[in-house]
Amino acid sequence: MSMRSAAAAMALLAAGCAGTPAPAPLPAARLGQPVTATEVARWNGDVFPDGRGLPPGRGLAADGEVLFRLHCQICHGPSGRGASAEELAGSSEPLTSETPDKTIGSYWPYATTLFDFIRRAKPMGAPGSLTNDEVYALSAYLLRLNGVIDAAQEMNAGTLPAVRMPNRDGFIGVDATPRR
Repeated sequence: MSMRSAAAAMALLAAGCAGTPAPAPLPAARLGQPVTATEVARWNGDVFPDGRGLPPGRGLAADGEVLFRLHCQICHGPSGRGASAEELAGSSEPLTSETPDKTIGSYWPYATTLFDFIRRAKPMGAPGSLTNDEVYALSAYLLRLNGVIDAAQEMNAGTLPAVRMPNRDGFIGVDATPRR
């Protein structure tokens, strides 16, 4: 590469980087400081398979698709089929395969787990920042993407626990009695 070509490449690289905003600094760790009542309330938001703990709110798959493109697509790919993070939809290998696809539709036994996980852990850069309506909408979109619900079905505290996941009966309970 000639000096002129190298200089031109560097100028293009610098121009491309100039338009990229710097990431926001992470807040300082609060080690040794008491947690607030708001933080405790957010952490104590358990959601159970029967729907206990689900908050008020509602969402549709169409709204969830917009949110997915904004918050999730970068890691999970345009159709939830994986990128730098796990695939969420599009299972082609059964769970009995040597290389099973553990997507939401093929693996997860309860739709309420989806809500609980999204609310606690997503989006990656700002966990817990989504509203209840946004979490219901993302849940609806991901369930539709996996062929579990249709696009018009609203997800809320009543309908989400009623969703029958394809792998609901795929997990076998383990006897807690120690073996001799």
